[in-house]
Amino acid sequence: MKYYDSLGPNPRLVRQFFIEKGVSLPTEQVDLLGGANRRSPYVEKNPTGTTPFLELDNGKIIGETAPICEYVEDKYPTPALIGRNAEEKAETRMWARRIDLGIAGPLADGFRFAEGLPMFQDRVHCIPAAANDLKAIAREKLAWLDGLMAGKQWICGDRFTLADIVLYCFLDFGSSVGQPVEKNLKNIDAWFERVAKRPSAEASISPAAVEANLRG
Repeated sequence: MKYYDSLGPNPRLVRQFFIEKGVSLPTEQVDLLGGANRRSPYVEKNPTGTTPFLELDNGKIIGETAPICEYVEDKYPTPALIGRNAEEKAETRMWARRIDLGIAGPLADGFRFAEGLPMFQDRVHCIPAAANDLKAIAREKLAWLDGLMAGKQWICGDRFTLADIVLYCFLDFGSSVGQPVEKNLKNIDAWFERVAKRPSAEASISPAAVEANLRG
């Protein structure tokens, strides 16, 4: 297998997942800032032009973060970061999906349509007028999640999972692009600090992100 990597919260969350699993794969770095992911030969392999993706030994391409992580979990089931049984897997997928739709997606598009507009305006359909509302949606959903996190160590209770990794990587990225976690969200703030102390958190930062002064 070969992992096509770049800076950004999506590639980072897969890297953190790999580190937590103890999985190391051959990796090719993609120049996201230079737009290498939007032209040949990259789009011949991954036509969406997004990062990351996984190239299997038989040439099959697995794109999108959740399918990549689920494939790796199936190949290397221990430690379980999605689940050890059907119930745990469903719970993790439920929360990862809620976080993706309600927080990560709006946060990322809020950045793309505002601070990131010079980079993204010629790559994706950007709606600058929607940026503030998207950021507000992410904040509202995060406040909702804060209320549900009372008394919980991790999003799925006592299990550290993919859902925690997704949320952490996007909130950490947001902190570097003008969308910090509001300090009145005490449960989320404490949870964030717990994740940040895990060795995988800092180890998953891309050198390209460090150079760009981003957390991705």
